[in-house]
Amino acid sequence: MGAGKTSVGRALAERVNWVFEDLDDRIERLERRPIAEIFRDSGETVFRQAERKALLYVLRELAGGIPRIIALGGGAFVQTANAELLKAAGLPTVFLDASVEELWRRCSEQASQAGTERPLLRSSDQFRDLYQRRLDGYRAAAIRIETGNRTVEEIAAEIAEALRLKAIAIRSEEGEGE
Repeated sequence: MGAGKTSVGRALAERVNWVFEDLDDRIERLERRPIAEIFRDSGETVFRQAERKALLYVLRELAGGIPRIIALGGGAFVQTANAELLKAAGLPTVFLDASVEELWRRCSEQASQAGTERPLLRSSDQFRDLYQRRLDGYRAAAIRIETGNRTVEEIAAEIAEALRLKAIAIRSEEGEGE
């Protein structure tokens, strides 16, 4: 949480002219309710089931050939079954990292500004513990990118270079590149 997955993902997708999708948005569409509501009313287990289902849909679509950048929630990546799916799909994964203090600050600011509830954002101690428990799973990503004190554009450029992502041309109806 707070690493910049959505902001960086959008910037990276724009840079390489790919589709961007935040898995949380897919979950909310499939479940027809906000993530905070799923956690509150049904619990984390039901949320993780919905998350896996959404990931399976996205992976099937990726197999269809449409290149896209996908932002996975921090918990999605460290679920063993999801990690196995990603590995089997041969998809490159990126761990966006920053200090726990920086991540906590960003999450707190985002929640406050948006007036939204983050289900796993209760206290700085709880947040630190969650980060530490997930860290080994995060380190399994193919690439680790430090996000502290960097712009979204700098991070997106580093990822594009590290993964050797190339922009694709979008053709208009007249067949001209846009």
